[in-house]
Amino acid sequence: MKTALITGGSGGIGEAICRQLAADGFKIYVNFAHSREKAERIAEEIGGAAICFDVSDNNEVISAISGIGTVDLLINNAGVSEIGLFTDISEKSAQKILNINLKGSMNCARAVLPEMIGRKSGNIINISSMWGQVGGSCEVHYSAAKAGLIGLTKALAMEEGLSGITVNCIAPGVIRTDMLSSY
Repeated sequence: MKTALITGGSGGIGEAICRQLAADGFKIYVNFAHSREKAERIAEEIGGAAICFDVSDNNEVISAISGIGTVDLLINNAGVSEIGLFTDISEKSAQKILNINLKGSMNCARAVLPEMIGRKSGNIINISSMWGQVGGSCEVHYSAAKAGLIGLTKALAMEEGLSGITVNCIAPGVIRTDMLSSY
């Protein structure tokens, strides 16, 4: 049975991904940082496991992923946004947005790649956003992080392709999830 780790697996898009991959026969690890109850419920319903770690904390990522073992598919889905004018977003919020949306994906990819390279097999899918392609007014930091994720995907795909690893990116449009509840 192949194993999939979905960061932000307890969120709207993440939950849908977890459920579909479980239906496709994957063993699912539902990552969460704050939504323990929801992640555990999803994991129980699909026969997976909930796993708590903050993607922006490299030490937490390494520790958690080393406990999983083989990861055949990593889906970097964890994300946060804050609506506001560029000049009104605090430095603390800006760092959080960049650290979770971009650095978190880098941390997780770095943690799974050595084992994937050793096997010469693996898949990484990064969930970006249409804002990473076209930019979004009042979501400048989020747009920049998601654009960076597209660049990360392109470069990492070229670097790891020779090792039999595919790296792809999806840039969805607006999807009605809890993340949009503040709109």
